[in-house]
Amino acid sequence: MNKTLRKDAETIARAAVDAVKPDAAVRRAVEAMTFSGRVYLVAAGKAAWQMAKAALDCLPVKIAGGVVVTKYDHVMGELPGVTCYEAGHPVPDENSFRGTQAALELTEELTAEDTVLFLLSGGGSALFEKPFVSGEELQDVTKQLLACGAEITEMNTIRKRLSQVKGGRFAEWCAPAKVEAVVLSDILGDPLDMIASGPAAVDVSTCADAAAIVKKYGLKLSDPAMACLGKETPKVLDNVRSQIIGSVRELCRAAAEEAKKLGYEPVYLTDLLTCEARDAGSFLASILRSHADDGKKLAYLAGGETVVHLTGKGLGGRNQELALSAAAGLAGLSNACVISVGSDGTDGPTDAAGGYADGETLAALKAAGLELHEVLADNDAYHALQKVDGLIVTGPTGTNVNDVAVGLIG
Repeated sequence: MNKTLRKDAETIARAAVDAVKPDAAVRRAVEAMTFSGRVYLVAAGKAAWQMAKAALDCLPVKIAGGVVVTKYDHVMGELPGVTCYEAGHPVPDENSFRGTQAALELTEELTAEDTVLFLLSGGGSALFEKPFVSGEELQDVTKQLLACGAEITEMNTIRKRLSQVKGGRFAEWCAPAKVEAVVLSDILGDPLDMIASGPAAVDVSTCADAAAIVKKYGLKLSDPAMACLGKETPKVLDNVRSQIIGSVRELCRAAAEEAKKLGYEPVYLTDLLTCEARDAGSFLASILRSHADDGKKLAYLAGGETVVHLTGKGLGGRNQELALSAAAGLAGLSNACVISVGSDGTDGPTDAAGGYADGETLAALKAAGLELHEVLADNDAYHALQKVDGLIVTGPTGTNVNDVAVGLIG
């Protein structure tokens, strides 16, 4: 293993994630607001605790109450006046429902003078939820969407119609109070109605869109669930003001700046990466092989959110699968590597942020008795990378703005 190359790759990824932590951006957003009446704080998503803490540190008034709903192991301490809930992701669980119910009870008797400071980040689709259907069916539908490789916007088009708080319905619930929404985007193009399924945003998708997605993937829904898909979401909300404070573009920009500091020439490929993870890894490796002999230090950057079509029963996430898929194309190169990480620090249902592969990874897999194509077919990137020291583990980062993949030529 080229230790210098790996150190540089990890340094670039870490610097990019640090640059998109929400603290400063939340403060700027909150300090520009004016408040009258009572102020309630509701935060949902993987970055909810971090965003809530940043807001409480600079709010000019004392909150009347607050609720945070975030992923397990993402609460970093008590917050004054706030009840924190940890819940399931990417599949909602009873704690998702319990935390959301607490937020609804907190905001059920508001006046036009009151303000709800709503702090939203990716992961909210699972974490902030009160379903119209049973919890069991919602979990089943979520698992179907994850397994079929549906894009995040397709998933959220379905999920918001099965929910009493998504698709603008939480803002509608809070009326006549004002809702000040501060949003950390984890969806390409920053569509407000799709980030965490848009609890405080007018929904631009339609019932026809939802029906088409069901047909496209052959989803199995009960009659009551299908009836929910036929009920339109709010198309007008006059009590909401929203600000997007961070996105994958900033993640890629920060990665490029750090690469420059380390002497690499950054090559910006895209911040709209949406293909299969294994295709992205293979393509990135092919780029590196083409330019490995150019005699220049290069950093190829791609941001976005790839998808994984589940064909096996292994453990992994899209970033781990992307990195592992690059191993074949990198085989034998002494000066090239690929690193891919989720900015939230948790890739899929694992404790890893992502994965790393270089020219020695394929040989190391074979030495461990593993065949790359078999591992990928079983979607078991986690255990394979674990055996070849290819996991990137950061712990929860407090932010969530998609993923960044970096291909380095040293």
